[in-house]
Amino acid sequence: MRKKPGSDNMLKTILFPSSYFSIRNVDEDLKAEYDAVVETGLFDIVLFSYDKWFNEGELVLNQPIDEPCEAIYRGWMMKPEKYSAFYNQLNDKGIKLITSPNEYEHFHIFPNVYPEIIADTARMTVFPDGKNRNVDELKKTFQRFMVKDYVKSVKGTSFPKYFDESITQHEFDEQMEKFYNYRGDLYTGGICVKEYLSLRRYGERTNEYRVFYMNGEIATVSRNSGQGDYAPLPPQYLIEKYRKLGSPYYTIDYAELDDGSWKILEAGDGQVSGLSDDQNYYSYFRTLYHCFN
Repeated sequence: MRKKPGSDNMLKTILFPSSYFSIRNVDEDLKAEYDAVVETGLFDIVLFSYDKWFNEGELVLNQPIDEPCEAIYRGWMMKPEKYSAFYNQLNDKGIKLITSPNEYEHFHIFPNVYPEIIADTARMTVFPDGKNRNVDELKKTFQRFMVKDYVKSVKGTSFPKYFDESITQHEFDEQMEKFYNYRGDLYTGGICVKEYLSLRRYGERTNEYRVFYMNGEIATVSRNSGQGDYAPLPPQYLIEKYRKLGSPYYTIDYAELDDGSWKILEAGDGQVSGLSDDQNYYSYFRTLYHCFN
């Protein structure tokens, strides 16, 4: 990969995981993003072997890096220690990711960023070791509550969306065993118990938005729950409020509540945050290019 004349100090490289079966092809689930990047004509693309990295811890690229460059990763979540190794091995090969390991961990681990958004998100209690969860104490704090680990919930499974005052300690402990089984090797950190928020619905859809922040700019605001374009946007003042947190590339998910107010549902590292279904991928990567250059 050779740098073009005049490209010094520009971010022009995007890194994708390859297909499991071939380092010459992008991961099939990321092909729409890859195709959009190609269509912009603005970036060099580097692939790394999915199989070698995620299964063996060996970083293998699809091409040599002739000149050092800065890059953005677009791909799958990694635990912070895995990302740190990824960052350092890429750096040894001449690729410097714009998001440092500390910045990645700050947004990937929700309790890290929680103090910065506490005024506009659900109340939360953290169990770092995942144990000693006295459900009677939780019921004193929360009328209804949901459970996730430091990174994700197990939405879409048989695990309850929330618990209320009817749950017993025995029932809760049984459900938590299911939670650990669902998360498996992806389980990260400890347990977050969060106040369950009642979201406003428009027909069958809630009103959720994902905002990508890039280099201190509000880069994209996209519908993230399949709602129609008649549903209101999050308040501009709220989106602006969180424009400059501790990373160059991150996401915040906002949702409208039953009473018409807005809360933050989640925050995440931008590199491993998915694009919304209705988002224009081509426009997204053009915006990314201009925000970082």
